[in-house]
Amino acid sequence: MFILRILLLPLSVLYGTITFIRNLLFDWGIFRVTKHRIPVISVGNLSMGGTGKTPHVELLVSRLKDNYKLATLSRGYGRKTKGYILADSKSDSNSIGDEPLQYFNKFKNIKVAVDENRNRGAKKLLKSNPNLELLILDDAYQHRYIHRDLNIMLTDFHNIYKKDHVVPSGQLREFRRGAKRANIIIITKTPVVLSPITRRRFEDELKLKSHQKLLFSKIEYDGFVDFNLGTKQKEVPNVSTIVLFTGIANSYPLQDYLKRYCNELIVISFADHHNYAKKDIELIHKTYSEVFSKNKMIVTTEKDAQRLSTSEHKDLLKSCQIFYIPIHVVFHNGDEKLLMDSIQDIF
Repeated sequence: MFILRILLLPLSVLYGTITFIRNLLFDWGIFRVTKHRIPVISVGNLSMGGTGKTPHVELLVSRLKDNYKLATLSRGYGRKTKGYILADSKSDSNSIGDEPLQYFNKFKNIKVAVDENRNRGAKKLLKSNPNLELLILDDAYQHRYIHRDLNIMLTDFHNIYKKDHVVPSGQLREFRRGAKRANIIIITKTPVVLSPITRRRFEDELKLKSHQKLLFSKIEYDGFVDFNLGTKQKEVPNVSTIVLFTGIANSYPLQDYLKRYCNELIVISFADHHNYAKKDIELIHKTYSEVFSKNKMIVTTEKDAQRLSTSEHKDLLKSCQIFYIPIHVVFHNGDEKLLMDSIQDIF
């Protein structure tokens, strides 16, 4: 793997240089940035994914929805449609993508829209909803054509951007120096307990600018929800074997969590935002059926459950004990207040 990375470095330098020049054109004002009439918050990252954008967007929505009329705007990655779509009761992951569908299903009093062109999406949202007071951009750190009043960048505790490289030798979408555009950098997926020494180590390593704040968050799990019934289990199911299938960038935290509740964990990994075809569901069913013990279950993520729910072949798993696990993020040591204070400052 190390040798392969070395061989791919020239391509990384080329790709990084192209994005560097593009960023310079924005910095110099050659590429136009559009400012909209309401505050805009962007949540994104330097890497290709897996930093936990979705639960952080959900946290923002949950904290702000009662005080502001707000909307989320995403590209709608993995959808089979193009252009601007405002989510409604007929939307599914094929039409708007799994993450926007999750926002729509969880939060009933907000607007959820998708458009690969964020400026066009923002204009249409504001035209059809003139009372909107706040817009949250999902995964728009590199989409610089739209002005943002607060730029939030996430980076994984176990794969910090300072130690990564530009694709294809690494996972970064641009050179590390792109982090300077962030107002807030959040270290995500931290351990349950974060020591002051660890905190200082990151502060020293990242060398933030004067306009930046460094915050730390962790993942917490919200129990097991029966996929077929939609009901949350009051107690953690007691099983000997769990078959976990995911189509997300990084499933290692969930794997670590599930190992507490079984003797054997079987993992089936698909690509990020994977749309489940019949052969995929047959593979999951076959793997589950071949587990010798009757004391077993299938587990997936909430995002994967959104995609699975739109599959015409989902009934192949109806006879299986299948659950998904919602997650949320919690900030360490008063960091959430620092985040909320920063948001208040943009109004």
